[in-house]
Amino acid sequence: MTIKSSKILKNYFENTAFVINNLHQHNREIHRIYKEIIKTTKKEGKILVCGNGGSSADADHFVGELICTFVKRNRKPISAVSMSALPSAITAWSNDFSYNSYLKRFIQANGKKNDLLIILSTGGGDIKKKISTNVVKAAQEAKKKGIKIISLVGKTGGILKKISDISIIVKSFETSIIQECHMSILHAICILLDKEL
Repeated sequence: MTIKSSKILKNYFENTAFVINNLHQHNREIHRIYKEIIKTTKKEGKILVCGNGGSSADADHFVGELICTFVKRNRKPISAVSMSALPSAITAWSNDFSYNSYLKRFIQANGKKNDLLIILSTGGGDIKKKISTNVVKAAQEAKKKGIKIISLVGKTGGILKKISDISIIVKSFETSIIQECHMSILHAICILLDKEL
């Protein structure tokens, strides 16, 4: 390994560790999110989770933890849906209409008042710049239906920080670091859920 590549790796891991080590500043919001999930479960609502790209993969991962188990093997299952888990529906809608409106359409079809929408987005969306407009439209549709919105974002927080009921903004402009922090937050929520359920 060269000195240059060793330095690149050291810097990356140090930067990631620094941002993760400061996530405790969001403990209050993390606790509120976990409480909203419990409240939604007690009302027999669903946890709807979405994102784009790596955030979509993180949404799948989190939904898997909710439906299955985390550490506590006898924990009750939590009703959760990854909104990007239907490729035939996504490709049909995107082909005939636009991917920008698919998540909104999903909320129209499946969103109910007692549900909870969790959006993962590294930038938080920007309608004017046409960035992650699909998650913003999903949030707007959820708002109309009286569905509570939680967003895990980064960078400036985008539109989602303004229209979410609870929003955590990771203090980084690096997409990969933001996504790693989002996963750490989601795992922390799973730890709390294990103790409650």
